Amino acid sequence: MNFPIPDLSVVVLCYRSADTIASFVESLSVSLDRDAPNWELVLVGNYFENSGDRTPQVVTDLAKTDPRIQAVALVKQGMMGWDLKSGLRAARGRFLTFIDGDGQMPYEDVIRCYKKLKGENLDLVKTFRFKRSDGFYRVCISAIYNFLFKLLFPGLKSVDINSKPKIFKREVYEKMDLTSDGWFIDAEIMIQARRLHLKIGEVPTVFYGIDSRPSFIKPLALLEFLGNLIYYRILEFVRHFRDEKKK
Repeated sequence: MNFPIPDLSVVVLCYRSADTIASFVESLSVSLDRDAPNWELVLVGNYFENSGDRTPQVVTDLAKTDPRIQAVALVKQGMMGWDLKSGLRAARGRFLTFIDGDGQMPYEDVIRCYKKLKGENLDLVKTFRFKRSDGFYRVCISAIYNFLFKLLFPGLKSVDINSKPKIFKREVYEKMDLTSDGWFIDAEIMIQARRLHLKIGEVPTVFYGIDSRPSFIKPLALLEFLGNLIYYRILEFVRHFRDEKKK
């Protein structure tokens, strides 16, 4: 059955969130019904084989409860970036956004970003975490990472590169060529937003801690992020000189 194209598609990253995703989806759906009734949810429950993760079945069951909800449950071939790209490919809306489904980001942020994007005719809107409860380690990692990003990619008016949700127009998404399969996907989006000279807005948010599971960001994450930043900085230089040569 063909359904009308939704105005807003929300990609919810549900990795290993079997115990909490149902309540998150219920709260988010109520919020969307109130403020953006023409919506769809894309629940991404990708999984590693033989992991015992119940998330794929949970999101599949949730999709059966509402025709505006669809599930993506594939065997993983990457981490967050791969999951996000699989969700965005399935999304049909005029505006696309994504958020983690673990509850660290308030579900209300989806509507706040959506209203700002449409109300101010921006290309991309995201949150920045002005208050965090996720521990000293994560706060330090984030501060160093954002400092390095601004050092290597100056001129981009963004306070907190990895903060979600991020929302953008479909035509913006179609201009991007997202390749990261890992945690660097947030930064890659912002690097391409810089390249495309997008009109960007930000709204403040609160970031909650999670006691039910350890952080997915491991101690070597900063080195991995730094390596990616240098790699993408080189790519941007190459792209710039190539474009200049064509002029």
